[in-house]
Amino acid sequence: MTPQPATPTPTPTNPTSSAATNAATNATSAVAQRPHAPQDHPAGAVFTNDTPTSAAGGVERVAGKIDPHAVTISGVVLGPSYSPTDSAESLRNIPRDLPEPGRYPFTRGLFAQGYRTRLWTMRQFAGFGSADDTNQRFKYLLAQAKGTAANTGLSTAFDLPTLMGRDSDDPLSAGEVGKCGVAISTVEDMHRLYADIPIDRVTVSQTINGPACVIWALYLAMARQRGIGWESLGGTLQNDILKEFHAQNEFIYPPEASVKLVVDTIEFQTRFMPKWNSVSISGYHIREAGSTATQELAFTLRDGMEYVEACLERGLPIDSFAPRLSFFFNSHNEFFEEVCKLRAARRIWARMMRDRYGAASERSWFMKTHVQTAGCSLTEQQPLNNIVRVAYQAMAAVLGGCQSLHTDSMDETLGLPTEQAVTVALRTQQILAHETGVTRVTDPLGGSWFIEHLTDTIEAGALDFIAEIDAMGAYGLPTPAAAQPRRAGVYAPRASYGRAVVNGINKGYFRRQIAEASYRFSQECEAGDRLIVGVNAYAEPDEKRPIDILQISEAVETEQNRRLATFRKARDAAAVARALDNIRAACRSKPYSPGLTGISPATAGLHPSNTMPALVDAALAGATLGEMVQAMADVYGRYTSGPEW
Repeated sequence: MTPQPATPTPTPTNPTSSAATNAATNATSAVAQRPHAPQDHPAGAVFTNDTPTSAAGGVERVAGKIDPHAVTISGVVLGPSYSPTDSAESLRNIPRDLPEPGRYPFTRGLFAQGYRTRLWTMRQFAGFGSADDTNQRFKYLLAQAKGTAANTGLSTAFDLPTLMGRDSDDPLSAGEVGKCGVAISTVEDMHRLYADIPIDRVTVSQTINGPACVIWALYLAMARQRGIGWESLGGTLQNDILKEFHAQNEFIYPPEASVKLVVDTIEFQTRFMPKWNSVSISGYHIREAGSTATQELAFTLRDGMEYVEACLERGLPIDSFAPRLSFFFNSHNEFFEEVCKLRAARRIWARMMRDRYGAASERSWFMKTHVQTAGCSLTEQQPLNNIVRVAYQAMAAVLGGCQSLHTDSMDETLGLPTEQAVTVALRTQQILAHETGVTRVTDPLGGSWFIEHLTDTIEAGALDFIAEIDAMGAYGLPTPAAAQPRRAGVYAPRASYGRAVVNGINKGYFRRQIAEASYRFSQECEAGDRLIVGVNAYAEPDEKRPIDILQISEAVETEQNRRLATFRKARDAAAVARALDNIRAACRSKPYSPGLTGISPATAGLHPSNTMPALVDAALAGATLGEMVQAMADVYGRYTSGPEW
């Protein structure tokens, strides 16, 4: 339920990236030249402002411009039709790239039976006002799901102060408490949020990043106080801090320290929580910021590789943590491009994990994906049209093989969703699952000449971006010998990989790429080259708003701060102070005496600097979110963006 801009900002191509240029070259060489494809603008290439405008072949021209019907919103040029000639390279690679569903490299899906035996989880994002308000919304969603196996997931949206690691009574939180998500400051808030919900049977996703380890500590403390073993908890912590530096800006600590905290959670999960996904590597926000589909895929995968490399440097065996990595993608308006993006994503990740990092377990090669429909594609104008947009986007996600799905509500550009809007969004998934027949055949579009060509094109473009980012690492590009595929299980991890993504962040690389792409698409919309129904086409100037809006009362903030003040008075201040000192000690890799959990890095066999045991102890002692975040900031500092951004 991310607040939406008044005008849509779907994603364009990037006109200046060398990776985009390379993607065009590679995509062209990956397929046979079609008789109808102009030699100055081959299908599969990436359209830029420098593309020649001479008419040729099957790419239509309108008023001297390339017809937008021939170019996807990510800038991939399409031919008017496809045949075996167009997809000759793809057809030759069928034994390598397109085995049966459930077989490496999983282009066609992770499981042979697909949705016949494993229907996707309908995981609706919810959070607003107080913990009590959101608890009631959770129970409403679970009731609407009617207890079916596909609907046992909850996804928690936090308010802006919580996302930034601020307590509700922090002066900087004034006016924002409970407005765009639920306000959480204490373990008591966490109890109220999940009251009467069987968290050992319902999987819980927590959409938070900068203070993710602290929110997770509060959740684990709540579970322990309820007598629920951590080993029985299933769910996902988004915890992808790198994309915050690329797109969403909800970071707290410097990039290097932030990555270290992600590794802390991954290491802790491998030791104590076999059912939990400790990070959801997210392209969604990158796309919402304005990237192309290819950039979304490439930047997300390279972020994931950065976490893998940091875990290997920590000394974690790759097959101990890789099976619990998960991914989060956007499903946008360009239907077939979204299907092919998910197919290419699985293929690239499987090969990277097996051949680049030497993972031996098939589960380590899996890319498990959650998908959310594109909030940035929704419009304030004619909001009922958003129901249709979301339905098409949801179908693309399902045909692409997602494991779980959130469908946006029609009113999210206007405010937090009403119960009616949330119900329609959930019913959209239920109709898709039970009335359309999409669950009957796994990868039903697989083998289409067009689909395989477009999958290859997106893959080639993403790999070019990944190579460009790799070159920013301390180790540079791999040598030709090192680039050869490695036999699974025999790869020796490097002592240091260099921080390619962190270096790219510090250089402003990702933000420039996304800004250029976003600007290009905005230009296309302004010029009328891209039509958005109800905005720059078929508009209704005298339109009256046909739906209600959910309003959050200012009383939510008053009551939340009253509860927080009462909580502070009732706790043992000395115990809290000791617990916060232990957090600082852990950040400095110094030993300390375990608190209420009886766990420390030394007793649990964790890295000396792992902060999770100290954070859970502090949560149990009564430390607040903001206090724990500040304790780590005392050691790591707080990050502000530089002029290169």
